[in-house]
Amino acid sequence: MSSPETLVLGGGCFWCTEAVFVRVKGVLDVESGYCNGQPARPSYEQVCSGHTGCVEVVKLEFDPEVIPLSQLLAIFFAIHDPTQLNRQGHDVGSQYRSGIYCSSPEQEVQARDFIAELERESAFAQPIVTEVKPLAHYWPAEDYHQDFFARNPNQGYCLAVAAPKVAKLQRAFAGWLRD
Repeated sequence: MSSPETLVLGGGCFWCTEAVFVRVKGVLDVESGYCNGQPARPSYEQVCSGHTGCVEVVKLEFDPEVIPLSQLLAIFFAIHDPTQLNRQGHDVGSQYRSGIYCSSPEQEVQARDFIAELERESAFAQPIVTEVKPLAHYWPAEDYHQDFFARNPNQGYCLAVAAPKVAKLQRAFAGWLRD
């Protein structure tokens, strides 16, 4: 195995994004958290206020020899709407913005190139608003947010929002599902 890499993704509610990436081959660990804002170690309530600048994110540890960054990005762009500014569906606020927070300059270049290619292909009807930035700060979310979908598959939000994203992963990226 090569050295694992870290990538942090904001695609709306972290419960949904986590529910998808825990199923992806080559992803070694997924953790829900907050990034690129203040104060240090914010609470969920502080982040939901919209005044911290933090984003709800998932931190992925992945093996690039098993799954390349481009494939992670393809999945990410398929399971959320990168054209919605500061929202995903009914989740509204800057904490739900679409973002890629990179752990290296190489990742940042790859992410920007990936988005440019999607734009050239007119992959979306509206412009992509996903921000691409270096990961400045990251803090894990509270324990009750970790593995939320796995622990609460019949919760209303999970049924309405997370489950369809997982189903889309299973349909569109079956070859990338864990055995």
